[in-house]
Amino acid sequence: MFAELNSILNTSPDDVTQREFILLSDRKADASFLIHHFLSFYLKAGCKVCFVGLVQSFSHYSAVAQRLGVNLAQERQKGRLVFVEALKASAAVMLNESSSDAAQLFDYLRSPVPELRALFEFVRASLSQAEADSSRPPVLIVDDVSVFLSLGVSVRAVLDFTHYCQAFVCSQLQGCVVTLVRCDDCEDDDEEENESSSRLLRALSHQCTLSLSVEGLQTGYCRDIHGQVKIWWRGTGENLQSQRKIYQYKVYDKSVSFFAPGTSSAVL
Repeated sequence: MFAELNSILNTSPDDVTQREFILLSDRKADASFLIHHFLSFYLKAGCKVCFVGLVQSFSHYSAVAQRLGVNLAQERQKGRLVFVEALKASAAVMLNESSSDAAQLFDYLRSPVPELRALFEFVRASLSQAEADSSRPPVLIVDDVSVFLSLGVSVRAVLDFTHYCQAFVCSQLQGCVVTLVRCDDCEDDDEEENESSSRLLRALSHQCTLSLSVEGLQTGYCRDIHGQVKIWWRGTGENLQSQRKIYQYKVYDKSVSFFAPGTSSAVL
């Protein structure tokens, strides 16, 4: 968990915003540090978290969380973390090597019309009891949904999944959803590309309440500035005024520094 980011977002583990759909995205940069931040943030807040890991193994997330002061193995044993190791499960399905419960969630890979209904039902079952077990909102984190496109799922099916998750977690359980979309290959925003990450990102942008978009610097690599983050708060309820801010950042081993564009000590 990064204290500077909490300050920018005006939040803390003691004051978790409910009914929030947080969309993370990156282009020519790596927004993984934001996934690790929100995972540790919600666990430290005492929330029950269902994490769908499509990019890395449990051991990878666990090693990073350890540096941020969270023991994922303990959280898993206590029932506060439900981790779906989708990277391993989807590979097992494609190679027909496993009949485990996790692998069965990805049987869609063998279907002529892939869908994510089984995964949604798993999420619903995992978080349904969280409302009664804790006063803190339950949380779903998916890293990252654009991987589904590479696995043969259509943009529409992915959007159906995120819509149902938002309706169930955010609206029904008063919880939060965090998801990442990678857009390194979407320089051409072609509306006719049915499985384009750019189309998925645009659609999810209309669903989210908070967007954090990580981008590389236009000037290229810099040792002291790793990129910039565009933060957008969508106005809701009585406050329909949206807010946008831009920060540059540098990632360290256990922290991240944020600063206004052009104010880094490296350029002063």
